[in-house]
Amino acid sequence: MARLSSRQLILLVLLTVCWGLNWPVMKSGIADFPPLTFRALSLWLGLPVLGLGLVCLKVPFSLPRGPGGAHWRELAKLATTNMFVWHACMIIALGMLSSGRAAILGYTMPIFSALIGAWLFGNVVNRRGWLGVGAAALGVLLLLWHEVTTLSGNPLGVGLALFAAATWALGTQQLRQTTLQVNTLTLSFWMTALTAVVVSVLAWALEDADLRHIPTATAWAVVYNAVLIFGFAHATWFYLARSLPPVASTLSVMLIPVLGVFSGAWWLNEVLHWQDWAAVALMVVSIASVLWPSRAAERQ
Repeated sequence: MARLSSRQLILLVLLTVCWGLNWPVMKSGIADFPPLTFRALSLWLGLPVLGLGLVCLKVPFSLPRGPGGAHWRELAKLATTNMFVWHACMIIALGMLSSGRAAILGYTMPIFSALIGAWLFGNVVNRRGWLGVGAAALGVLLLLWHEVTTLSGNPLGVGLALFAAATWALGTQQLRQTTLQVNTLTLSFWMTALTAVVVSVLAWALEDADLRHIPTATAWAVVYNAVLIFGFAHATWFYLARSLPPVASTLSVMLIPVLGVFSGAWWLNEVLHWQDWAAVALMVVSIASVLWPSRAAERQ
């Protein structure tokens, strides 16, 4: 379905590592600190890092208004589905769930994305694509095998994570359909800026954080998120989402929750079972089904 260029492959590997390891990083960061405030700090510190990238690459910051401010309305819509809901809901859900299982629920996004793309946007998904969706879905179910009892005691956390994943899936499809003729880095910068404002307002309204005494683990987690997640990973993801076919771009990140599960087991002593290992094989099948070139593509 898609042949990755060398640049796309390298970026995909780096993205997988950064986002996969971030789940236990975030979990440790919010252990003794309000989650929305943690997210807001990460966003504000990540914004100048992303801005520096635009300066170094000589990418313009300007976003045309469009007729009647249409471009800014489009930006607000994309930021809502791709970032506002995801970052607010997911960081709250993470406080209620283990880091690995939160990652699994969050990365049901590719499944939602394939279904939304087929139903709402008329995307054609061939047999290999549906094979990838099915393998990813089965892998998620296996990874949740031992969490059914635990998750039933945290319905709010589960609901928030799934709502965040479904909204992000819609946003991914909208991002691919957008008519905004701007550089992906510029788009990422302004979506990050808008998200920082929205999450900061939520943190101010819902939390009472003491910014004078930030735990060491929280400080390091904020730096990790500012530099690697908001300064690099989000811009990379937006680039891949706009440059690869819909199913390929979404299913290609399915190793992230697997890495989240195993890094959480190593870092936070979360117990692994045979289902976790079986899920790894299914995620590999899912990714290969959409990224391995077909015979027709090989001939071309």
